[in-house]
Amino acid sequence: MTSGLWELVLRGVWTTVQLLVLSALLAAAVSFTVGIARTSRLWIVRFLAGFYTEVFRGTSALIMIFWVFFVLPPAFGWQLVPLWAGTLALGLTYGAYGAEVVRGALNSVDPAQREGGIALSFTPWQRMRLILLPQAVPEMMAPFSNLLVELLKGTALVSVMGMGDLAFSGNLVRLALQESAEIYTYVLLIYFAIAFLLTRIMRGLERRLKAGLGRAPAPSRTWSLRRAAADTATVGAGTGGAR
Repeated sequence: MTSGLWELVLRGVWTTVQLLVLSALLAAAVSFTVGIARTSRLWIVRFLAGFYTEVFRGTSALIMIFWVFFVLPPAFGWQLVPLWAGTLALGLTYGAYGAEVVRGALNSVDPAQREGGIALSFTPWQRMRLILLPQAVPEMMAPFSNLLVELLKGTALVSVMGMGDLAFSGNLVRLALQESAEIYTYVLLIYFAIAFLLTRIMRGLERRLKAGLGRAPAPSRTWSLRRAAADTATVGAGTGGAR
Protein backbone atom coordinates (compact mmCIF):
# COMPACT_ATOMS: atom_id res chain seq x y z
CA MET A 1 0.00 0.00 0.00
CA THR A 2 1.04 3.59 -0.57
CA SER A 3 1.80 5.98 2.28
CA GLY A 4 -1.48 7.80 1.64
CA LEU A 5 -3.51 4.62 2.07
CA TRP A 6 -1.61 3.71 5.25
CA GLU A 7 -2.36 7.19 6.57
CA LEU A 8 -6.05 6.55 5.89
CA VAL A 9 -5.89 3.30 7.86
CA LEU A 10 -4.06 4.97 10.76
CA ARG A 11 -6.69 7.71 10.89
CA GLY A 12 -9.29 4.95 11.06
CA VAL A 13 -7.41 3.33 13.97
CA TRP A 14 -7.34 6.66 15.83
CA THR A 15 -11.06 7.17 15.26
CA THR A 16 -11.80 3.66 16.53
CA VAL A 17 -9.69 4.26 19.65
CA GLN A 18 -11.46 7.56 20.32
CA LEU A 19 -14.86 5.93 19.96
CA LEU A 20 -13.79 3.01 22.16
CA VAL A 21 -12.56 5.26 24.98
CA LEU A 22 -15.58 7.58 24.94
CA SER A 23 -18.18 4.81 24.74
CA ALA A 24 -16.33 2.78 27.41
CA LEU A 25 -16.41 5.75 29.79
CA LEU A 26 -20.13 6.23 29.18
CA ALA A 27 -20.78 2.50 29.55
CA ALA A 28 -18.84 2.40 32.84
CA ALA A 29 -20.86 5.33 34.24
CA VAL A 30 -24.12 3.68 33.17
CA SER A 31 -23.01 0.28 34.49
CA PHE A 32 -22.32 1.51 38.02
CA THR A 33 -25.31 3.83 38.16
CA VAL A 34 -27.84 1.28 36.93
CA GLY A 35 -26.15 -1.68 38.63
CA ILE A 36 -26.21 0.01 42.03
CA ALA A 37 -29.79 1.12 41.42
CA ARG A 38 -30.78 -2.51 40.83
CA THR A 39 -29.71 -3.32 44.40
CA SER A 40 -31.76 -0.47 45.88
CA ARG A 41 -34.34 -1.15 48.58
CA LEU A 42 -36.86 1.09 46.75
CA TRP A 43 -38.92 -0.98 44.33
CA ILE A 44 -39.48 1.93 41.93
CA VAL A 45 -35.71 2.44 41.57
CA ARG A 46 -35.18 -1.29 40.97
CA PHE A 47 -38.05 -1.34 38.46
CA LEU A 48 -36.72 1.61 36.42
CA ALA A 49 -33.18 0.25 36.43
CA GLY A 50 -34.43 -3.21 35.43
CA PHE A 51 -36.61 -1.75 32.68
CA TYR A 52 -33.65 0.14 31.22
CA THR A 53 -31.48 -2.98 31.35
CA GLU A 54 -34.03 -5.19 29.62
CA VAL A 55 -34.76 -2.63 26.88
CA PHE A 56 -31.13 -2.08 25.91
CA ARG A 57 -30.08 -5.71 26.29
CA GLY A 58 -32.97 -6.75 24.07
CA THR A 59 -32.23 -4.23 21.33
CA SER A 60 -29.74 -4.61 18.49
CA ALA A 61 -26.76 -2.27 18.83
CA LEU A 62 -26.88 -1.67 15.07
CA ILE A 63 -30.54 -0.63 15.18
CA MET A 64 -29.79 1.59 18.19
CA ILE A 65 -27.11 3.36 16.16
CA PHE A 66 -29.60 3.88 13.34
CA TRP A 67 -32.18 5.18 15.81
CA VAL A 68 -29.81 7.61 17.55
CA PHE A 69 -28.36 8.93 14.29
CA PHE A 70 -31.38 8.99 11.98
CA VAL A 71 -34.53 8.99 14.16
CA LEU A 72 -33.66 10.92 17.32
CA PRO A 73 -32.26 14.15 15.73
CA PRO A 74 -35.36 15.08 13.66
CA ALA A 75 -37.55 14.64 16.74
CA PHE A 76 -35.54 17.28 18.62
CA GLY A 77 -34.42 19.48 15.75
CA TRP A 78 -30.68 18.86 15.98
CA GLN A 79 -28.11 16.53 14.48
CA LEU A 80 -25.44 14.49 16.25
CA VAL A 81 -22.06 14.04 14.60
CA PRO A 82 -21.28 10.36 13.96
CA LEU A 83 -18.70 10.15 16.76
CA TRP A 84 -21.15 11.28 19.44
CA ALA A 85 -24.03 9.27 17.99
CA GLY A 86 -21.87 6.14 18.07
CA THR A 87 -20.67 6.93 21.60
CA LEU A 88 -24.24 7.38 22.85
CA ALA A 89 -25.62 4.25 21.19
CA LEU A 90 -22.74 1.94 22.15
CA GLY A 91 -22.31 3.38 25.64
CA LEU A 92 -25.97 2.95 26.53
CA THR A 93 -26.17 -0.52 25.00
CA TYR A 94 -23.05 -2.00 26.59
CA GLY A 95 -23.75 -0.14 29.82
CA ALA A 96 -26.87 -2.29 30.19
CA TYR A 97 -24.74 -5.43 30.06
CA GLY A 98 -22.25 -3.91 32.47
CA ALA A 99 -25.05 -3.07 34.90
CA GLU A 100 -25.75 -6.78 35.31
CA VAL A 101 -22.07 -7.38 36.03
CA VAL A 102 -22.14 -4.72 38.76
CA ARG A 103 -25.37 -6.05 40.25
CA GLY A 104 -24.07 -9.61 40.35
CA ALA A 105 -20.75 -8.59 41.92
CA LEU A 106 -22.48 -6.52 44.61
CA ASN A 107 -24.85 -9.37 45.45
CA SER A 108 -21.91 -11.78 45.74
CA VAL A 109 -20.42 -9.87 48.68
CA ASP A 110 -20.87 -11.76 51.95
CA PRO A 111 -24.07 -10.51 53.67
CA ALA A 112 -22.10 -10.37 56.92
CA GLN A 113 -20.17 -7.45 55.44
CA ARG A 114 -23.40 -5.50 54.98
CA GLU A 115 -24.51 -6.37 58.48
CA GLY A 116 -21.18 -5.17 59.84
CA GLY A 117 -21.67 -1.82 58.14
CA ILE A 118 -25.15 -1.53 59.64
CA ALA A 119 -23.75 -2.39 63.07
CA LEU A 120 -21.23 0.43 62.67
CA SER A 121 -24.10 2.83 61.85
CA PHE A 122 -22.84 3.45 58.32
CA THR A 123 -25.22 5.14 55.93
CA PRO A 124 -26.21 3.17 52.78
CA TRP A 125 -23.79 5.27 50.72
CA GLN A 126 -20.96 4.66 53.22
CA ARG A 127 -21.63 0.92 53.17
CA MET A 128 -21.56 0.97 49.37
CA ARG A 129 -18.41 3.10 49.12
CA LEU A 130 -16.36 1.69 51.99
CA ILE A 131 -17.45 -1.96 52.19
CA LEU A 132 -19.27 -3.29 49.15
CA LEU A 133 -17.59 -1.65 46.16
CA PRO A 134 -13.97 -2.30 47.29
CA GLN A 135 -14.78 -6.02 47.49
CA ALA A 136 -17.02 -6.20 44.41
CA VAL A 137 -14.92 -4.23 41.91
CA PRO A 138 -12.10 -6.84 41.64
CA GLU A 139 -14.73 -9.44 40.77
CA MET A 140 -16.03 -7.21 37.97
CA MET A 141 -12.69 -6.95 36.15
CA ALA A 142 -12.84 -10.24 34.21
CA PRO A 143 -16.41 -9.71 32.92
CA PHE A 144 -15.63 -6.07 32.18
CA SER A 145 -12.59 -7.18 30.18
CA ASN A 146 -14.82 -9.34 27.99
CA LEU A 147 -17.32 -6.49 27.59
CA LEU A 148 -14.54 -4.11 26.60
CA VAL A 149 -13.40 -6.46 23.84
CA GLU A 150 -17.00 -6.84 22.69
CA LEU A 151 -17.32 -3.06 22.68
CA LEU A 152 -14.18 -2.79 20.54
CA LYS A 153 -15.72 -5.15 17.99
CA GLY A 154 -18.99 -3.24 18.22
CA THR A 155 -17.28 -0.02 17.13
CA ALA A 156 -17.18 -1.43 13.60
CA LEU A 157 -20.95 -0.92 13.44
CA VAL A 158 -20.54 2.87 13.21
CA SER A 159 -19.28 2.47 9.65
CA VAL A 160 -22.96 2.38 8.60
CA MET A 161 -23.04 6.14 9.38
CA GLY A 162 -20.10 6.77 7.09
CA MET A 163 -17.81 7.35 10.07
CA GLY A 164 -14.16 6.88 9.19
CA ASP A 165 -13.32 4.19 11.73
CA LEU A 166 -10.96 1.28 11.12
CA ALA A 167 -13.59 -0.90 9.40
CA PHE A 168 -14.74 1.95 7.12
CA SER A 169 -11.18 3.00 6.25
CA GLY A 170 -10.19 -0.59 5.54
CA ASN A 171 -13.10 -0.96 3.15
CA LEU A 172 -12.09 2.24 1.31
CA VAL A 173 -8.56 0.91 0.90
CA ARG A 174 -9.95 -2.40 -0.34
CA LEU A 175 -12.01 -0.63 -2.98
CA ALA A 176 -9.01 1.44 -4.03
CA LEU A 177 -6.68 -1.55 -4.39
CA GLN A 178 -9.25 -4.20 -5.34
CA GLU A 179 -7.51 -6.51 -2.91
CA SER A 180 -9.71 -8.05 -0.22
CA ALA A 181 -7.56 -10.74 1.40
CA GLU A 182 -4.57 -8.56 2.20
CA ILE A 183 -6.50 -5.52 3.44
CA TYR A 184 -8.96 -7.42 5.61
CA THR A 185 -6.08 -9.45 7.07
CA TYR A 186 -4.40 -6.20 8.12
CA VAL A 187 -7.66 -4.96 9.64
CA LEU A 188 -8.15 -8.21 11.55
CA LEU A 189 -4.60 -8.05 12.92
CA ILE A 190 -5.07 -4.46 14.07
CA TYR A 191 -8.31 -5.32 15.88
CA PHE A 192 -6.58 -8.30 17.49
CA ALA A 193 -3.63 -6.17 18.62
CA ILE A 194 -5.92 -3.61 20.25
CA ALA A 195 -8.00 -6.34 21.92
CA PHE A 196 -4.89 -8.13 23.19
CA LEU A 197 -3.55 -4.90 24.68
CA LEU A 198 -6.89 -4.22 26.39
CA THR A 199 -7.04 -7.69 27.96
CA ARG A 200 -3.48 -7.40 29.28
CA ILE A 201 -4.25 -4.01 30.83
CA MET A 202 -7.45 -5.28 32.44
CA ARG A 203 -5.72 -8.41 33.72
CA GLY A 204 -2.98 -6.34 35.31
CA LEU A 205 -5.56 -4.07 36.91
CA GLU A 206 -7.44 -7.10 38.24
CA ARG A 207 -4.25 -8.44 39.84
CA ARG A 208 -3.50 -5.12 41.51
CA LEU A 209 -7.02 -4.80 42.89
CA LYS A 210 -7.07 -8.34 44.24
CA ALA A 211 -3.60 -7.94 45.73
CA GLY A 212 -4.88 -4.85 47.55
CA LEU A 213 -7.52 -7.07 49.20
CA GLY A 214 -5.02 -9.80 50.02
CA ARG A 215 -6.35 -12.00 47.23
CA ALA A 216 -3.36 -12.10 44.92
CA PRO A 217 -3.55 -14.80 42.21
CA ALA A 218 -1.85 -18.12 42.77
CA PRO A 219 1.76 -18.37 41.53
CA SER A 220 2.33 -19.71 38.06
CA ARG A 221 3.17 -23.36 37.46
CA THR A 222 6.71 -22.46 36.33
CA TRP A 223 7.34 -20.49 39.50
CA SER A 224 5.93 -23.35 41.62
CA LEU A 225 8.22 -25.92 39.95
CA ARG A 226 11.26 -23.70 40.49
CA ARG A 227 10.31 -23.18 44.13
CA ALA A 228 9.79 -26.94 44.64
CA ALA A 229 13.16 -27.69 43.03
CA ALA A 230 14.86 -25.10 45.25
CA ASP A 231 13.21 -26.54 48.37
CA THR A 232 14.29 -30.07 47.38
CA ALA A 233 17.85 -28.92 46.83
CA THR A 234 17.87 -27.19 50.20
CA VAL A 235 16.55 -30.30 51.98
CA GLY A 236 19.08 -32.46 50.19
CA ALA A 237 21.93 -30.16 51.16
CA GLY A 238 20.75 -30.17 54.75
CA THR A 239 20.60 -33.99 54.80
CA GLY A 240 24.05 -34.29 53.29
CA GLY A 241 25.43 -31.91 55.87
CA ALA A 242 23.82 -33.91 58.66
CA ARG A 243 25.60 -37.04 57.44
